[in-house]
Amino acid sequence: MSSTTPGPQSVERALEILDLVADAGGPVGAKAMARRLGCSLSTVYHLLGPLTARGHLVRARGGGYAPGPRVAALHRSFQRHVGAGPGVGEVLAKLRRASGAEAYFTAYRDGRITVVDSTAPVTDPDHPFVPGPEVRAHATAHGKVLLAGGERGVQRGDLAEHGMARVTDRTMTMEERFGAAGAQGQGFAVSVGEADPAYTCVAMVVPGGGEGVLHALSVSLPTAEFRRRHARVRAAVAECVRGFSGGAGNTGA
Repeated sequence: MSSTTPGPQSVERALEILDLVADAGGPVGAKAMARRLGCSLSTVYHLLGPLTARGHLVRARGGGYAPGPRVAALHRSFQRHVGAGPGVGEVLAKLRRASGAEAYFTAYRDGRITVVDSTAPVTDPDHPFVPGPEVRAHATAHGKVLLAGGERGVQRGDLAEHGMARVTDRTMTMEERFGAAGAQGQGFAVSVGEADPAYTCVAMVVPGGGEGVLHALSVSLPTAEFRRRHARVRAAVAECVRGFSGGAGNTGA
């Protein structure tokens, strides 16, 4: 089958192009795509046509391709799917102000844990926690509370799929230790340097996510800052979870 023939290979190439453009710091040219993907320039142009026509990509004014408006629509649809109501952004902003730390809304649904929204600047590519699939659930506070809050099969399924890789020298890699440390008192989970050696994250489950859906609110901040004001950080997370539970987040799926 040629690389331009409709079918699984073309679908895979199109998805690779979308991922490449999404991860880039700016517009990506067709020649650069061909080099990165190891395919011909004609194959890239063949796939760029429908991707731009459907709005998944746009041609940048200075050359190259960038994410298109359809991406935003897909993200809004995904937010609805995981029960992230229109109040999520307001709650995260409130949590950011109260805690002095970046705030996150994370969801578990259909066997997947995803960071859905965040106050972290999109212009900071080095921030350790960004919206998207969470493959380090065992090393993050939000992953721990969501896995601990679900059925035992949910936890085992995630660990079986993603494993418990040692992300840093503090990462827990034994399932029994992780299970015991998932919720560390008063509904909190804390990850100190397990996902990023310089950061601590704190999370709580948000009750009432719906059948088969779990939500969590969390924050992350440099570990040195957390040690100085951990009480304030925990109190801010707990207060915003109570507000979310009262309807501020409108998380009904």
